[in-house]
Amino acid sequence: MTDKQLRQLQRLIVEPGQLQADRLLLTSPQEHYLKRVLRLSGGDRFIAMDGQGHAWLASLVVQPEDPLEYQAEILEPLAAHTELSVRVTLVAALPKGNGFDEVVRQATELGVDQILPVMSDRTLLHPSPQKVERWQRIANEAAEQSERLCVPRIAAPISFAEHIQQDRQPSEPLVKKYLCVARGNAPHLLECLQSASLQSERSESPPASIVLAIGPEGGWTEDEVAGAIAVGYQPVALGTRILRAVTAPVVALSLIAAVWEGGGKGKG
Repeated sequence: MTDKQLRQLQRLIVEPGQLQADRLLLTSPQEHYLKRVLRLSGGDRFIAMDGQGHAWLASLVVQPEDPLEYQAEILEPLAAHTELSVRVTLVAALPKGNGFDEVVRQATELGVDQILPVMSDRTLLHPSPQKVERWQRIANEAAEQSERLCVPRIAAPISFAEHIQQDRQPSEPLVKKYLCVARGNAPHLLECLQSASLQSERSESPPASIVLAIGPEGGWTEDEVAGAIAVGYQPVALGTRILRAVTAPVVALSLIAAVWEGGGKGKG
């Protein structure tokens, strides 16, 4: 198939264990989605993805013993280059209401590798386990829509203080950690990313990963900023305006994507 034809195919996230040789064992919800929602029938093709960087061209197959039931046949593996060349972890304080739904959706579209929801001293939302399941479903849908091969992992929420405590463990080399702050004289995130990109070009490899921390409505407290600095975070600004907690991640992640995918990116 041509690249244009592949881009027109629907995508479906599957678990690696569903692949058995040249067959894809569909779950009942997946079969319902392909048949009833997407209106696919026997012989129609779609793209199956395991969310871990692998994708396959698949075709629906009618079950001989029951013409109303379908399974899928794996036709061939697919290669695509839709992931950032640097791994990005988003540490995001939970905004009020359902704002984190949009944070998950947009962060997934922008290429983030992992999302760590945290509760800061100013966080008002204390989510249930059902919220985490909902966020993971949103990430799956956003990955399918944006033609990504990897689905971000959504961690269970913890306090920012717990995250800082965990971050005291030795980290991998070349990790860049940025704490977005709303006020003060911190350098702009873009300047820091361009500097990291220049280092990448000189060393011929990008940073192992970038960790980006975004605060809640009202921003981080002084104690939270001091604790983050103590474990290697660099305070950075996103401009002279005060951004909403759901807007700041989009701005910051867009800058990362622009530096590593546009002109002046590090080699990787």
